[in-house]
Amino acid sequence: MIKRVLVKFSGEALAGENGFGIDTKILNFIANEIKGLVDHGIEVGIVVGGGNIIRGVSAAADGIIKRTSGDYMGMLATVINGVAIQEALEHIGLEARLQSAIDMHEIGESFIVRRARRHLEKKRVVVFAGGTGNPYFTTDTAATLRASEIEAEILIKATKVDGVYDKDPNKYEDAKKLKSLTYDQALDDHIKVMDDTAIALAKENGLPIVVCDMFHEGNLLKIIKGDRDVCSVVE
Repeated sequence: MIKRVLVKFSGEALAGENGFGIDTKILNFIANEIKGLVDHGIEVGIVVGGGNIIRGVSAAADGIIKRTSGDYMGMLATVINGVAIQEALEHIGLEARLQSAIDMHEIGESFIVRRARRHLEKKRVVVFAGGTGNPYFTTDTAATLRASEIEAEILIKATKVDGVYDKDPNKYEDAKKLKSLTYDQALDDHIKVMDDTAIALAKENGLPIVVCDMFHEGNLLKIIKGDRDVCSVVE
C-alpha cells in the first residue's frame, strides 16, 4: 500500500457555499479525511490554493496591480488557508507543521525539504503554503513540486468532481469520465487536470496524479487502498 502521499486542495473548496472565506465545517471534514489516512500509517503532505481569498491573475487583470504583486498576494492567501488547515488538524488530535515558501517565522517554518521529510517520518502532517515562492507558478505546480521533493508516491488533487472528463460535466450532460489517461494525452488534448507546467513536472518525475471528489467521505483512503472507481488517474 502507498506510504506517502501529497493531497492538493483548492482554496475555493474551503469557502463552501459562501464562495469566499473559510467554512470551518469543511475544514473539519478535510481534517477528518486526513486523519483517516494517518490512522492507516500514511504519511501526508498537503498543498492548498488561495482562490477563496484572492487569485493573483484576477487581482492583476486590469493592470492596476502588477502580475508579480498579484501572485504574491495569492501566495499570502495560501498561508492563511494553511494556518486554518493546521489548526483544524490539531483540533482533532493530529500533529501538524506549516511550512511556507515565503519566510514567516512567527507563523510557520521556512520550507526545508529535509525537515519536511523528517516531520513526515514522525507521522506529522506537513502543510506546504506560499506556493513555490515565485510568481507565475500555480499552486498545482507547487503541489507537483512538493510531492516530487518529499518523494510522495502519488499526488491526489481533491476537487469538486469525481475525476477527469472530456468536457465540463456541469455544462454538458454527455461529458464522459476518463478513468485513466497519459501525461501526453492530458497535455496534447489540453485536458485541464492541472496546468501544463504541473503535468510536465509530474511526467518528468513519474508522479501519478489522481483526481477525485473531496466531498465524498472516505474517498482519499479508498484511493490509497487502490480503488480507481472513485477517481481518474494520469500517469
